[in-house]
Amino acid sequence: MEIVKKKRSVSKLNSVLPSKENKFIKKFIKGKYLFMLVIPTVVCMALFYYLPMWGILIAFKQYSPFKGLAGSSWVGFKHFKTFFGNPFFFRYFKNTILLSFYSLVWGFPAPIVFALILNDVQNIRFKKLVQTVSYMPHFYSTVVVVGLFTMFLSPTSGPINKLIQAFGHKPISFLADAKYFRTIYVTSEIWQGLGWGAIIYLAALTNIDPQLYEAAIIDGASKFKRLVYITLPCLAPTIITMLLLRLGHIMNVGFERAYLLQKPSTYETSDIIQTYIYRTGIEGNNFSFASAVGLFNSVVNVIFLVGCNKLSQYLTETSLW
Repeated sequence: MEIVKKKRSVSKLNSVLPSKENKFIKKFIKGKYLFMLVIPTVVCMALFYYLPMWGILIAFKQYSPFKGLAGSSWVGFKHFKTFFGNPFFFRYFKNTILLSFYSLVWGFPAPIVFALILNDVQNIRFKKLVQTVSYMPHFYSTVVVVGLFTMFLSPTSGPINKLIQAFGHKPISFLADAKYFRTIYVTSEIWQGLGWGAIIYLAALTNIDPQLYEAAIIDGASKFKRLVYITLPCLAPTIITMLLLRLGHIMNVGFERAYLLQKPSTYETSDIIQTYIYRTGIEGNNFSFASAVGLFNSVVNVIFLVGCNKLSQYLTETSLW
């Protein structure tokens, strides 16, 4: 009898306690309007991000637009072997990594430094003026930015070469010399993205409690110490998150900028994986090869992102997931 009573009490308890399905239904009903707002985003992501993943199969086939994906012959890892066996593979890979590395080393800290300087400006009007001027290049297309740099560095009419000639030296063809390509690329990238990249850091700086600075000033802390012991630690989570997101695109060097600045005489330093894909895959109508190289890029990016995220989680307890 006692066993029967216990079973009945357990069954009653189970009927009282909500199941996982009931909890989910209740949450869904409670936040149905929020879920409705999310639905368009989910649909767009499914259509434009996840559904096209079916095209990964093109990398393993000899794809023909006339035969379609199903009718194209299966070639396995042929395109990957062709890419890795290319005598210039290491040059493409090295140029891509180096260009991305220099952009990271010089381009990533630039908005942080700019935000820190701008945050200390007391004149509100001047601060807003600087912000507006610094944001403007972000809205210029890459073609316009490259055109401005081409005019600025022109060996015949550019102000830089005019200044060089004024000191009695011969003009330099910066855009035709391979050793200047990376410097020009990184400089144009920083100039275009400096102000826009600083927005998120300026927002993070406004969230720092002013009482921390007031207490530090009372204790006699200098501006440098306030920066080191208050500002940077408070900015650290934002900086780490942005760095991890940047590292997740380590192989995705800006194709448009590199292609527009590139000349045959600068291939030694400017020929990256993306420009190689464009020449052989798109211009040469070899879509399968372009897909294979693009897949290789994506795999390297994912490995880099996961590895750096794990390292960040271990060292700083800050991670993307």
